[in-house]
Amino acid sequence: MSCKNLNLRLEAPVKKGGLIHLCSLAGGAFPAPLVTDTIRPGLLVGDRLTGDGGAFLVRSAAWLTQGTEDASRPLYLVEALDDMTPGEGRFEVSRTGYALAWITLSDKGARGERVDESGPLVGRLVGEALDLNCVQGFVIPDEEGQLKGLLADLALTQGFDLILTTGGTGVAPRDVSPEATLAVIEKRLPGYERAMTAASLAKTPHGAISRAVAGTLGRALVVNMPGSPKAVAECLAPLLPTFRHTLEKLQGDPSDCAVLRND
Repeated sequence: MSCKNLNLRLEAPVKKGGLIHLCSLAGGAFPAPLVTDTIRPGLLVGDRLTGDGGAFLVRSAAWLTQGTEDASRPLYLVEALDDMTPGEGRFEVSRTGYALAWITLSDKGARGERVDESGPLVGRLVGEALDLNCVQGFVIPDEEGQLKGLLADLALTQGFDLILTTGGTGVAPRDVSPEATLAVIEKRLPGYERAMTAASLAKTPHGAISRAVAGTLGRALVVNMPGSPKAVAECLAPLLPTFRHTLEKLQGDPSDCAVLRND
C-alpha cells in the first residue's frame, strides 16, 4: 500500500452499499463523487477507508484516461459501508481479511444461457474457512486470452489475495484454464494439484482426467477447479485448511512453517 491516510471530499450523499468512484482532482475534471487532492497507485481491492463520518471499501482499481497530453490517474470503485453525508475528512487506510475472486469459465454462462452455481459455491465455502473482506465473481467465455488477462489484472492490479477458477480443466477443445493459468503463474503448487486429484479419485475414476493447475502470481494464490458444484466442493475440501497459511507465507510471514496451527 502506497498511502496510509487520505484526505477525501464526498460531493453528494451516498447510502450504505452504494458504489461510487474515487479519483484525484489533479490534472483533470472527471466528475467523481468522492475526490482527493492527490492519490497514488497502491490501493487494493479489500482495503478499508475509515473516517469520522463512516467507511468505504475498495471494490475495484483501474486507470482514468486523460487523453494524449496528460498521464492517466488511478480510479477506484468504492462501496459505502455506512450512510454518508457530503463533507471533507481524513480517512485511514487499513486492511483485514482476504479478498476472493472466483472466475467461472463457461461459454453458455457468459451468454446468459446457464445459471452459474459453482462460482457462488466457491464464495460460500471459502467464506466459512477464511475471514473475507471482499468477494467478487466473474463469468467469462472459455477463452484463454481473456482468462490470462483477467488473472493478471486481479492478482497484480486489483490486489485480490485468492483467485479460484471453475471449469475448463478437462480435455475438451474449449478447456483452456490450465494453459491460461500456466502462462501467468510464477510458482506452481503441485501439492495442491495432487490433493485435488486424490479427492476427486476418491469419488470417481474420472478424477484422473482433470488437468487443474495451482500456483502463485504476485501476492495471490490461483487455483483451477472443475466446473460442477459437486466437484468444486470435493476439490476444495483438502485445500481450505491450507489457504490461510499459504497466503501468510506468500505475503511475507516469517514465522516457522513447522508450527502446526489450528485456526
